[in-house]
Parts: sequence; structure tokens; C-alpha cells
Amino acid sequence: MSNIEGPSNKLHSNLQIRNTEKRDGELRRSLQARHLNMIAIGGAIGTGLFLACGNAVSSAGPGGALLAFAVMGMLVYFMMQSLGEMATLIPSSGSFETYATKFIDPALGFALGWNYWVSWSTTVAAELAASALIMKFWFPNIPGLYWSILFLAILFTLNVLSARSFGEAEYWFAGIKVATVIIFLVVGVLMIFGILGGTAPGFSNWVISDGKGNTGPFIGGAAAICIAFFTAGFSFQGTELVGIATGESENPEVNVPKAIKNVFWRILLFYIGAIIVIGFLIPWTDPNLLKSGAVQDVAISPFTLVFQKTGIAFAASLMNAVILTSVLSAGNSGLYASTRILYSMAKNGKAPKMFTKVSAKGVPVYALMFTTLVGTLCFLSSFVGDGTIYTFLVSVTGVAGFITWIGISACHYRFRKAYIAQGCKLEDLKFKAKWYPFGPIVAGVLTVLVICGMNLGAFTGDKIDWVSVIFNYVGVPIFLLAWIGYKIVKKTKVVPLMEVDFSMDETNKESK
Repeated sequence: MSNIEGPSNKLHSNLQIRNTEKRDGELRRSLQARHLNMIAIGGAIGTGLFLACGNAVSSAGPGGALLAFAVMGMLVYFMMQSLGEMATLIPSSGSFETYATKFIDPALGFALGWNYWVSWSTTVAAELAASALIMKFWFPNIPGLYWSILFLAILFTLNVLSARSFGEAEYWFAGIKVATVIIFLVVGVLMIFGILGGTAPGFSNWVISDGKGNTGPFIGGAAAICIAFFTAGFSFQGTELVGIATGESENPEVNVPKAIKNVFWRILLFYIGAIIVIGFLIPWTDPNLLKSGAVQDVAISPFTLVFQKTGIAFAASLMNAVILTSVLSAGNSGLYASTRILYSMAKNGKAPKMFTKVSAKGVPVYALMFTTLVGTLCFLSSFVGDGTIYTFLVSVTGVAGFITWIGISACHYRFRKAYIAQGCKLEDLKFKAKWYPFGPIVAGVLTVLVICGMNLGAFTGDKIDWVSVIFNYVGVPIFLLAWIGYKIVKKTKVVPLMEVDFSMDETNKESK
């Protein structure tokens, strides 16, 4: 049976791990509270907000989009509560990979870790491709490949210097996005009440009809709302990055709870506020909203459309710059997250040992270089076979974030049960998740339903669109194969509640 630690021993372990910033060959705890806040905010505010929310309003109506984002916001709230409780007690760069190994089964930790690494390393490639498209707005005659190479070099440099340089870059990237959203909300509210831009629109755009029998605020039925749920979920993905960053936080016991408590409500306010403003000011029948789902359509971003209504001539250029910032922020976060996950897996024996190599600045250099290489190869695949390979890889990542959320909820459920079973007191937790066990159960079930319903259109036609099904759901069997395969090869077992290890040692011995 594993050694069971009491609260006092956990506190002692906390003091020990916090001193790692003074040790060579280890990650440095150099991220401050402001970095954690902006990492979480920046991870969730991106093209999903600036572009995809317009598509959600067009497809499901303003009411349907608002419902989807509100329910998904509740799901994220429960998920972040779960993550916060675990990350405060056990701040690890491996985060949910480490928690799955400790609280459930090393095989699940293996599958979750590689699932997350593939997701973010491929996302880096997607952001490189997006950056090239964005730059064509200003420089149509310069090959996009040149811009992608330049931005990759910038992102690699930011990450190779130190965790602090990554955090500082993300702080300013996220700051630009937050400032843009705040300005948008202020301008939007003034326009809604007729203070700016002419006559107040009232609820006219909410109940408008398209002349084909569809009348707002809800259109498209359950299928449209399911798609809007997926859009909302994809937009919120990245909030869990704060769990990865806790492994390098200066004072996780204090900073993590603050980040969890403050960030969620800000993100929810931004998204719900943006949906409300768009719903009031732009008719859901506007064809430009339906087109606002890709980075090349920046000129018809719902943010651009609202700013243009105020007479701001350079609205498109302004939003293009903001969206470029969002893309670089996502790439920066992706490179950081995938590098730390790979490092943690290597420490736990789930990846080659060479990825544990850490520079004098506390950066897992080999893990960073390998992730950069894979991201580059994925990006280059966009030029092969009309981008089929690249499209496939991106599709694999589409569901990976939701799988991670399910894993976080499952880990927290087991964490709390083991914590109580071992006689530990809930009042000793520096951060206690609200609504347990309701929260993790609801979050897990809702996320499963989102995955199942994210491509209903492939099943509702005259015949099943198997190509679409494979491209959208292929990540699920890959994840299950990784889980089952590792379990068979390593002969791992579910960790008994009384043997769950609450220590914060990054190197975990696998349960047999």
C-alpha cells in the first residue's frame, strides 16, 4: 500500500516543490498570478469569439446561440472547479495526465497525456496556417509560407527562453484581446440603447424572419443548437491551460484559486455579452454572419460588422490585427502546453526519457524541439494532397479538448472520493470545488453528449456521411486504443482509493 500523507505532510511537500525554482534540471516556478489569469483568459478568447460566434448566431438564432454558450459556460464552470481543487493541492505541469495516473489508472493518464499533446501540437500547425491567411489581408503578394516560418521562429524563441518569457508574452497577447472585447461590449451597449449609431434596434433582430418559415430567436431546432454547443465548447477550450501552468506558478496555493474564481466569470461575461450585442445589432439572417467562421473572413467578423456600424473605417484592419494576436496567442499556448505535457509524461515513463532534459532556464528543450518539429511537419502536410492529411490531423484534435474535459471531471470525482476515504478533511483543502459530486458528473455527461451530437448532420441525411463521421470522430477510437493498448501492455490496474497518492512528486510510480 502506498504511503498515505496527512494534511501536514502535504503542506511540507508543497514547501519542498515550491523550492524547485532554485534547482538545476527542473522546471522553474516563475509564473505570477497575473500570468495565470491571462493564460486562462487568453486560452479561451480567440477566433471562436471573434469569428465563430457569428456563425452560431446565424445557424441557431440569437436565442439558440445564447443558450448554447450559457450552458457550455456552466459546463466549463464545473470543469474549472474540479481542476482548481486538484491543481491547488497538486500543482503539476502534467496536470490531468498526472491526476489520471494518480487517481484512476496509469493507462488513462497515458491516453489523456498523448491525446492532449497531439491536440496542441497539431493546433500549433493550424495557427501557423491561419497566420499566413491573416497576413494576406495586408500583404497579398507575399507567400504565406514566409509568414508562417517567421511566426514559428518567434513562438519558439518565446518558449525556449523561459516559462516567464512565455507567460509575459501571453499576458500581453491576452491583454490586447481583452481590451478589444471590452471596447466592443461598451460600443455595443451604447448602440443598443441608441446612444451611438442612431436608433435603438430593440428586439427586432431577435424575432426577425427569413421568409422561409424560420423566425428567431430560436431556429434550426435541436440539430442547430447541438452544433452551436460544439462551437461554444470549442471556443471555451483552452481554459484548462491554467492547470498546466500551475506546475510553474510561484505560489499555486494562492494564485490558482484566484485564477479559477476570477477568470471563469470574466470569460463567461465576454462571451455572453458578445452574443447579446451581436444578437441585438445584427440580424441573424445577415449572410455575413454565416460566413464568419474562418480566419480568411476577417472582413465580415461580427466584431467588424458592429464596429463598421459606428463608422470606424479601419474596423477590418483593426480586427485583423486582433485576430492575428489571437492566433499567435493560441500557437504560443499550444507550444507551451504540449511541451510541458510531453515533459511530464517522460518523467512518468510514458514518453522517451530524453524529453526530461531541462535547460538552465528551466525549459524542457528536447520536448520543445520535438513538438516544434511535429507542428512544422503537420503544417507542411497542408501542402500535400490538397491538404487531406492536414485536414485529417486537425479533425483528430477537434474532439481531443472535450476528451480532456471528461478526463478532468472523472479525475476529480475519484480524487474527492479517495481524499475522504483516506480520512483527510475537506476544510484542509486550499480550494474546495463547489457542487460536488453534481458538478463533475454533469460536466462529464454534458461533454459526452456534446461529442455525440457535434455532427448530427452526418446521420440525419438520406444516407450516413461516413467520410464526415470518420473525420469528426476519429479521435475517439484513437484515444480508446491508446488507453486499452497501454493497459494491456503494461498490465495496469485501477488505483484503489486507499492507495491514491496525494504527494506532489512529479515522478510517479505506476500502480500495477
